[in-house]
Formats: sequence, structure tokens, C-alpha cells
Amino acid sequence: MGPIRRRRTGMHAAEKSGTTSGMTAFATASGLVPQLTLGEGGSALAALASPPVLFFFLGMLAAAVRSNLHIPKAVTKLLSLYLLWAIGFKGGVLMTQGEVGEEMVLSLAAGMLMAVVVPVWTFFLLRRFVDVYNAAALAATYGSISAVTFMAACDVLTARGIEYGGHMVAAMALMESPAIVAAVILMRVSETRSRAGASTSHEQAAPGVNDGAHGAIKSRPGWGTLMHEAFLNGPVFLLLGSLLIGMLVGSKGYEAVRPLVVDAFSGVLVFFLLDLGILAARKLKTLADAGAKKMVLFALFVPLVNAACAIGLAKLLDLEQGNAVLLTVLCASASYIAVPAAARIAIPKAQPSVYLTMALGITFPFNLGVGIPLYMWVIGSVWS
Repeated sequence: MGPIRRRRTGMHAAEKSGTTSGMTAFATASGLVPQLTLGEGGSALAALASPPVLFFFLGMLAAAVRSNLHIPKAVTKLLSLYLLWAIGFKGGVLMTQGEVGEEMVLSLAAGMLMAVVVPVWTFFLLRRFVDVYNAAALAATYGSISAVTFMAACDVLTARGIEYGGHMVAAMALMESPAIVAAVILMRVSETRSRAGASTSHEQAAPGVNDGAHGAIKSRPGWGTLMHEAFLNGPVFLLLGSLLIGMLVGSKGYEAVRPLVVDAFSGVLVFFLLDLGILAARKLKTLADAGAKKMVLFALFVPLVNAACAIGLAKLLDLEQGNAVLLTVLCASASYIAVPAAARIAIPKAQPSVYLTMALGITFPFNLGVGIPLYMWVIGSVWS
């Protein structure tokens, strides 16, 4: 099947600048997404020197030298809920910006499709060598997105004079939550099957034990129950609800809470990643138990596979080159903010030392230093 052909608008660079920069300019000026300044000839790896990332490594250092530094659990839960609210609300506001067009609809549809497909295939791959909880957390991590990686790609595109649509910021916002929902559903289904299998084995060992009053043990929750648990799970419900409210109130409503949504965000993120750094370092043995070599290979292999799928999908939909690059970067990135905030509550048995270390310590710098230039080169060759 060839690419879907559709009539282009034929806008020149000067005419398109308003469309390209409208939503993106609003997003960066209002603080809805991080503004990354790499400098002329600067390296995208400079993003690793941001305060939240450095405090994550400070937390790991504190655990390594056996400092008694710790953050109370009640505080970490509050930090997680705040981040989910802020991320969801900002994403909803971004969805109200920009005009709806065919390129926008196709880009958003492609992003949503990948945000659902990626956690599914990665979950079943991961179940070969990790438990269901770490598989679910990693599936959500690699199915969601990294805003900093996205903005680094925007910086590179701007420096090279490659245009892209402002609606890709909305795609970024929209792709954050589906992977979390999908991961929770996959986890619940696996748990249910495991319990059902254990119940069946018990029945075979002792016939009649589960009859009568114990018949409930044999029953499986229906999809209605699973959907209820997935969408009404506290963190997911807060994230989706905040997204909806952000869409309803728009930029005017956003201004009323901007200090709390934007100004406080970086400070809260610092403490959140500091705590995760401490926790991750103290449980690094979990990464070794899961197979450190396999985990490293996964953290490098999955972004490349997802990028290849995104490039093929973008070519099929005949997306413009700049939009194809950003879609690819979104699909190849891994979340180290939204998903860890949700996983700490929704998937408490998962180990941050596994999913956060892989996303922040391996995939994030790989995408910044190698991935973005590679994706742009491939797309430039295919689109030329």
C-alpha cells in the first residue's frame, strides 16, 4: 500500500510560520512545556544538566554513600498526585490551541495509535524476563513520552529550518495517558489469569474445595470491571480528569492557576526525582536480578523499533517531514515524569530502579545524543 495522497496547501515558509509557531510559541511562552536552549552548536546532552535530572543523581548518590536522607511516603504520594494533575491540566489546555486540519487529525490519530500499540507489544515482550508489575510499568514508560526529548527535537528542527506543525505539541499531550491506561489493563488481565490458573490447579488437587460458597474464586472479572479499575484507578482518573478540565477551561482558565501549574512544577519535580533517585539506588539489585544486560538492550532496542514503526506510519499517512520527525521522537521516547508519578500509586509493586533507571539513565541520553540525529537522517532520506 502506498502513502495516502492528499492535496497540500502549498504554503511557503513565511506563510506557514504562524501555523508552525502558534501553538508551540504559546506552549513555551506560557510554560506549558519546557523551553530548551541548546545554544549555537550546543549538544542536546545539555538537557541532562537540568536541575531535576541532577537531583535524581544526587538521590542515587545519597543512597550509595548510605546517607539517611529520605522523603516521607505521604509527601511522595502528594508529589505524585501534583505532577499528574499539572501534566494533565497543561495537556488539556494545549489541546485547545491551534486550528483543526487534516494534517493535525492524522498526526493525532497516529500518535494515539502508537500510544496504545507500543505498551501492548512491549508488555508481552517483557513478560519473558520480568514479572507482571515491572512489565506493566515499563510498558507504560515506553508507551508514553518525554517532553524534554520532544523539545530538544523541536530545537534541532528550528535550527535546521525544518518546519513543523504546532499541533504536534497537542499530540505530545495526548500521548501521555493512553499507555498508562493500557498498562493497568494488561496488569489486571494478567493478575486475573494468574489467579484463575492458581484456582484451577487447586481444584485439580482437591476436587470440590472451590464449590458452593467458594465459587467466587473461579469467576473472572469481566471487561467492565477491568475498564473500571483501569480508568477509575486514582492516578489515571486524576490525569484524565485534569486533561478534560484543561480542555474545558482553556488558556483563560489556565492563567488563574498558572503559578501553581508552572512556577511550582520544577521545584516539585526536583523533590520527586530526588526521592526516586534514592529509591532507585537502594533497589539497583532488582535491575541486576531482572538481567542488566537484557534491560540495557531493551532500553536501546525498543526506541529504534518504535521509531521505525512511527516513520513507516508517517510515510503511509504522508505527513510533512517536520511532523514525521516529531511523531518519531515521541514514539521513541520514554517517560520519566508522568509514568513514574502514576506507577508509584497505580503499580506500587513495580521497581523504580528498573523502569526509571532505564528511561532516564539509558533511553533518554541515547535519544538526545544518537536517536534524534538518526531519525532525522532516515526521514530526510525517505522524504527526499
